[in-house]
Amino acid sequence: MSQFKVAAVQAAPSFLDVEAGVARAVAFIEQAAQKGAKLVVFPETWLPGYPNHIWLGPVAWQMQFVGRYFENSIEAGSAHDQAIAQAAADNNIQVSLGLSERAGGSLYIAQWHYDATGAVIKRRRKLKPTHVERTVFGEGDGSDLAVNDTALGRIGQLSCWEHLQPLSKYAMYAQDEQIHCAAWPNLKLYEGGAYALGHQVNTAASMIYAVEGGCFVIAACALVSKEQQDILCEGDPQKEALCPVGGGYTRIYAPDGQSIGSDLPDTEEGLVMADIDLSMIAYAKAAADPAGHYARPDVTRLMLNSAPQRPVMAFDDTAGLVAEPTPAELDAPAPTEPAAAE
Repeated sequence: MSQFKVAAVQAAPSFLDVEAGVARAVAFIEQAAQKGAKLVVFPETWLPGYPNHIWLGPVAWQMQFVGRYFENSIEAGSAHDQAIAQAAADNNIQVSLGLSERAGGSLYIAQWHYDATGAVIKRRRKLKPTHVERTVFGEGDGSDLAVNDTALGRIGQLSCWEHLQPLSKYAMYAQDEQIHCAAWPNLKLYEGGAYALGHQVNTAASMIYAVEGGCFVIAACALVSKEQQDILCEGDPQKEALCPVGGGYTRIYAPDGQSIGSDLPDTEEGLVMADIDLSMIAYAKAAADPAGHYARPDVTRLMLNSAPQRPVMAFDDTAGLVAEPTPAELDAPAPTEPAAAE
């Protein structure tokens, strides 16, 4: 299948209410499928919402959100996970879901990719949380920089400022990525005070990813609702100025960088839709294939460690550490000791 419709969700999360959030996610999946989409992409940590509180006040003040955020994050294999998988299967649509993943006592900025049967194609974690996100979330590893073959083509995912990491991007481009699922939070945080966090820079990052990688980019962006602002800011005008309502700048980009999706105002919830044609990738890469004919490996190369990095490993787990001997090596005679010098 080279021509099909895709969708990106632009909506405020049901902040700190995972039950309501999953129900709304299912509704968006159903709506996207009814509109003919074969893939729907959700924003960063849309379940249970991006933790804007980490940017708004001191640690002591933030502690009121810690327990609730942890309890409303999602475990792999849970009923919430199964509900999303079932919605994908019921609607015959692939889903890229941005969420806060709970594993043991840690949280991770995650993207889970379900195929149209509900099977999990990929569970990935943001390689390096950005700035104060590191006070909440752990890290992924090289196995998370992966592009997967699917019925729709080769699909990859990154979150937020992973799109400003040149080496991570190049690792994805080198895997012949055709469709990229970009997950973003709201883009009005610190508006007027931190230009790099705003929509101008971050929508440009998605656009440049499309041009550099010669791929389609589905950039789903959340927004802040008045209800979420009230929870986070508690009526404090200073906090409200730092975290204004809106910030949804969802876009879909073609391999030549043009925005091809429908437009929504940054305060409006809904789906951004676009028709894509994978045959257009060949035209883009005829001009510049960054990991192919336009590369200079004799000058610059990327080293990628794609092995999972476990904090605990069984004592006898030597997989990938020692090469298994070949049959010829097993049959070879033992080396003789060198003759002693006279």
